[in-house]
Amino acid sequence: MAVDLARELVPDGLWKIAAPLIPPFQPRQQGGGTAPVADRKVFTAVVYVLTSGCAWRYLPPMFGTSPATAHRRFTTWTKAGLWRRLHRAVLDELGARGELDWTSAIIDAASVRAKRGSLTGPNPVDRGKKGSKLHVLSEAQGIPLAVAVSGANVHDSQAFKPLLLGLPAIRSPRGPRRRRPVKVRADKAYFSAEHLAWLRSRRLIPRIARPGIESGERLGRHRWKIERSIAWLFGYRRLAVRYERKGSHFLAFLGLAAALTCYKKLAKLTT
Repeated sequence: MAVDLARELVPDGLWKIAAPLIPPFQPRQQGGGTAPVADRKVFTAVVYVLTSGCAWRYLPPMFGTSPATAHRRFTTWTKAGLWRRLHRAVLDELGARGELDWTSAIIDAASVRAKRGSLTGPNPVDRGKKGSKLHVLSEAQGIPLAVAVSGANVHDSQAFKPLLLGLPAIRSPRGPRRRRPVKVRADKAYFSAEHLAWLRSRRLIPRIARPGIESGERLGRHRWKIERSIAWLFGYRRLAVRYERKGSHFLAFLGLAAALTCYKKLAKLTT
């Protein structure tokens, strides 16, 4: 049963993409210590923590790694930028198959309660309780392309430019890599003359709702796609409530969740 669970959490196809990206194990300079644990076991344990939402100390022994080892390796991989590179690698596979819809990009955000740590702030829509905000940019069908984390008191619009500038150059079925959508869609929280001018200067067509003019029904034709994307991410229980002290660790889990969400789309194409 443990083997079946491990294969379900980390299928062979996902591991084939992730394995080349994992930094090699670095033994202690002074020698000694415990024998290194296989990377796939640790990777599976990290995915289990993200999926189940369990605390590191409650990590089941079935994964063949101790909680301390799994957490230590997660921290090392986070510093090495593994989760961002994994997300990009899966997007490359989707892009090479022509499965990304570049007709538009959609931006939105959602807040979560946070117990502690950096990248938190009083949530104005949750009685001032401490929280973090997830910022997500997807392609036209809701596949997440870029993610970010801020304090809950940071206005959604502050992540508008960073998300678009953070779009990776993704493989295409033919020709050069692509990182530019045709249109950019967002709700009225992102509307400003500065954003409109900035988009047009980059030859992007703005489709941002204007306060008091665009109706909710018209926006809803596209908004549900990004709302579905955010719901996919919140399906990973470690993101439902933030317990990480370090904002970089919470962002790492968000990046891994985005990579897994993209991989599920890829897996459907190969079955």
